Amino acid sequence: MARIAFILLTHKDPDGIIAQAERLTQTGDYVAIHFDARAKPEHYRKLRSALDANPNVTFAKKRVKCGWGEWSLVAATLEAVKAAVADFPRATHFYMLSGDCMQIKSAEYAHNFLDAEEVDYIESFDFLSSGWIKTGMKEDRLVYRHWFNERNQPKRFYLAYNLQKQLKLSREVPSDLQMMIGSQWWCLRRRTMEQVLDFIKARPDVMRFFRTTWIPDETFFQTIVHHLIPETEIRTRTLTFLMFTDYGMPANFYNDHYDLLLAQDYLFARKISPEARDLKQRLGELWTREGVEFAVSNEGRALHRFLTGRGRIGRRFAPRFWEAEATLGRERTLTLILCKKWHVAKRLVTEFRKRSSIPALDYVFNEMGPLPDLGGIETSPEKRNRHRRALMRMVFDHENADRMVVCVDPAELDVIEDFTRDKCQTRILEIECQFSDDYLKGHAQRVGLAGQHTPPQVVEQMLPTIRADLHHESERLRDAEFENYALMREGGEIEDNARALAHALDIPSDMAQELAELDYIFRD
Repeated sequence: MARIAFILLTHKDPDGIIAQAERLTQTGDYVAIHFDARAKPEHYRKLRSALDANPNVTFAKKRVKCGWGEWSLVAATLEAVKAAVADFPRATHFYMLSGDCMQIKSAEYAHNFLDAEEVDYIESFDFLSSGWIKTGMKEDRLVYRHWFNERNQPKRFYLAYNLQKQLKLSREVPSDLQMMIGSQWWCLRRRTMEQVLDFIKARPDVMRFFRTTWIPDETFFQTIVHHLIPETEIRTRTLTFLMFTDYGMPANFYNDHYDLLLAQDYLFARKISPEARDLKQRLGELWTREGVEFAVSNEGRALHRFLTGRGRIGRRFAPRFWEAEATLGRERTLTLILCKKWHVAKRLVTEFRKRSSIPALDYVFNEMGPLPDLGGIETSPEKRNRHRRALMRMVFDHENADRMVVCVDPAELDVIEDFTRDKCQTRILEIECQFSDDYLKGHAQRVGLAGQHTPPQVVEQMLPTIRADLHHESERLRDAEFENYALMREGGEIEDNARALAHALDIPSDMAQELAELDYIFRD
């Protein structure tokens, strides 16, 4: 059976570290601690006093002063690894953790998971071609030497860096290594870790290279493991669930994220908020439980973005320069049917086509509905949205029409705003629908907020947020005070709905009455 030696890098919160170490070792696993040499001496003494008597806990023999982005983080990790390898001969796996990590599965589940495959778990992507680095310095992390910390010595960092560039003092990457990159939160088998330690003893040139590499904790183990271990024995993923905010900072998890975290296909999660005391207690109790079944649905990233991202999504309201002349024309009329229940709008449009020769399109900016060949502008949702005015003008021309109807999701306020600013006359028909809990659950699955195996309590928890979000979309439309706006309501009076249809579609009252009387349109 798997027995895990946790490599714990910490620098604060001795009480939390003590609790974490005691909890993880209750199930026969081990903990090797490196406590930052910059930390308060009394905190380190407290750790040693509390944990020295635990035979399943060891400490790095040498403590390192750690700094973000520096070699010191790798050096600290290696000190803890060496202590774990020497002191825990029965450990089968070595798992990197920080003091902000907590388990989201039981030890029983974790052991069975690791026993299932004889592999290592480490993100290991090609440094140059993978696109793993989204912003900032890329190849220059490697080919120039970095002696100073960018965060606390920025002037020296960039002075040394720019001087090397000016003098063309770049260096070669070790020729036999393919540089790889990935998350520093890995889980490696014992024989892999022993091979890594043997490699670094035999290759001082590699150690010299990485000591002056920028952010080496994202490349050191990732490169060496890939160099030593066959690809068939590497799973290029982390077993620690982590996310980043819009600002590139690790996202925090709070008390109401318990069910969300348990449903993810990971063993641990990072970061747990210091204020989330209830979450910490529940996750702490989870580790030693037996017989727990976990319904893994793994939609956590989409759900977390939805729950935390409302109101922080930047939207573009001004037309881009290439759209400046892409007007539909003053002589044309475009009617936008705005409805969250797409099937309702599509049924209405289908019935409208039966009674009118006016071209009517479904959600062509949201899905790949049929359009004529327009020279390639219609071939993807991205192109359709990027050149939406040009697209609609070409459809008008293709249909030889001066009136047209198109369905738009109410969430696409930028699309709606864009067309209302055009020189054409824009009419808007909002269809207000009623949303049952069953519909909202289906909606959550359709947009990726929930999966087939998402725990019911997680789904129930997000229903009020989804309902409020849909209400907010409608309120934004009303607040915009669009001209030529009409409202059709599910459950509304037929006469009121007929007047709204007649106004928005500019159709005779008898045709509008027929459409308003079609009650099947609103059925789920």
